[in-house]
Amino acid sequence: MKLRIDFDFRVGRVVKYFILADLALLAGWGLVDPVFSVFIIGKVEGATLVSVGTAAAIYWFLKSILQLPLANALILGLFIASLSAFGFAFVRSLWQLYFFQVFHSLGFALYAASWPAIFSRHLDRDRVSFDWALDSTAVGVSAGASGFLGGVIAQNFGFSVVFILGGLFTAVSALVLLAVPDLVLPPPKASEPVIRDHTPTNIGH
Repeated sequence: MKLRIDFDFRVGRVVKYFILADLALLAGWGLVDPVFSVFIIGKVEGATLVSVGTAAAIYWFLKSILQLPLANALILGLFIASLSAFGFAFVRSLWQLYFFQVFHSLGFALYAASWPAIFSRHLDRDRVSFDWALDSTAVGVSAGASGFLGGVIAQNFGFSVVFILGGLFTAVSALVLLAVPDLVLPPPKASEPVIRDHTPTNIGH
């Protein structure tokens, strides 16, 4: 008895772009997250372990609160997250750290609520579990590899390079999703009808 297992990795267009966007985002922040607490302790003036905990609390509390009312601004969220990563490269004091951490949480609040809502509506029929598993595998491998690379890059080239790369990958994630603008951008507002002069041309004045 032969056991035959066929792997069919074909997925729908929307699913493909959303997985690529998720992969790019997690690759970018996979570089940042493993070294972030080390950066705070080593590079931010006056920072302590309490500062690390405070930064984490700001992110998780704000992200959890904001993602409910801000659930349909996916691209905006990615660009805000990208800017926050770039901003971390210039952080030298605690107030700067907390300031950019607010933007970090806002960006991910926008993303975390919108991405799964759109993704789940466009899963391939009869392959729902596979599509979710493929995304989980892609982002897991991406985050794992970038986590290792983030440590290597920070040690050899400095934290600023890590943050810049994190911002670039996040921006790429937003650009990938612009390939399906009808799903991720707000619909254009209908223009008001223009009432034109319908005076017959053969009527003199």
